[in-house]
Amino acid sequence: MSYIEKKYLDKIREIFRKELPQWEDYLLELFRKKSITISDNVAKVCAEVNKNVNLILKKYYPEINEIDDKLEIKSHLKFYYDLIDKLTNFIRNIENFQKVDERYFDFIIDFIKDKENLISEKYKAICKQELTAFYDKQSRGNLEKILADKLERRERHFFAMGPLEEEIKKIGKTAGAKHVSIFSAEERKLGKFNIVDNPKSVIHYSILSDDEKALESIGIEIRAYLRSKGYKAELLIVEFSDIVTEREGLIGTIITDAALLPDR
Repeated sequence: MSYIEKKYLDKIREIFRKELPQWEDYLLELFRKKSITISDNVAKVCAEVNKNVNLILKKYYPEINEIDDKLEIKSHLKFYYDLIDKLTNFIRNIENFQKVDERYFDFIIDFIKDKENLISEKYKAICKQELTAFYDKQSRGNLEKILADKLERRERHFFAMGPLEEEIKKIGKTAGAKHVSIFSAEERKLGKFNIVDNPKSVIHYSILSDDEKALESIGIEIRAYLRSKGYKAELLIVEFSDIVTEREGLIGTIITDAALLPDR
C-alpha cells in the first residue's frame, strides 16, 4: 500500500469513526424530541453529513485500490446515503405539510441505532456483489468512474453532486415550475427586499396558472434543498405576471446566500 493510499484510508476511517458519529448522536437527540421544530437543525446535519461523504468520495476514495478497503468504504457510504434520503424526506414533509407521522421519529432513531448491523449485513452484501460483478483490473479507471457516479447520483434530485445552478433548475421543474431563472443578487439590486444576509443569488420561477399553493410548494422544495446544503434561503414574493403564452401565471422569488452562478 502506498503512502498516499494509507494516509487517505486513515482519513476516511477517522471520518467514519469520529466525525460522522457525532452527528448521529445529535440526530438521536433531536428526533427524541418528536417535534417538527427540529427541521432546520436536521437540515444542517444533512449538510454536514453530505459534506463529509462528498469529501470521502471525491478526494479520498479514488486513491484506494485494495478491494477489501473499497468494500468497507462503500458499505459505510451506502448507510449514509440512505440516512440522507430519510432525513431529506423528513424535511420535505415538514416544509410541505407542517406535520409528520410520529412513528417516523422512532423510525429514524431505530435506523441510526441499527447502523452497525445494517452496514455489516445489508450494505456489505450489496457492495460485495457490486464489486465482484463489475471489478475489472484492465479497466480500473472506467470502473472507478462508474462506481463513483452510482454512489453520487442514486437517482435523486436532493444532494445530487452537479453544479448548484443545474440542481436548482432540475428541482424546480420536477416540482412543476414552467421556467426557473437564476440571477446574481447584485444584478437584481434587491434594495429593501434584501431579507438574507450577504445575498448572492436570486431565483425566479413561474407556473402557468393562478394556483398560489402550487407556486408556494415549488418554492418550499427549492428552499428546502438550499437549506439542506447549509445555505440561507427565503421565499420572498409571489406576484402575478403575463407569461409568453399570454396566459396569466404566477412568479415566485427566492433569495439565497448560495453562489449559484459560475464565475464568468
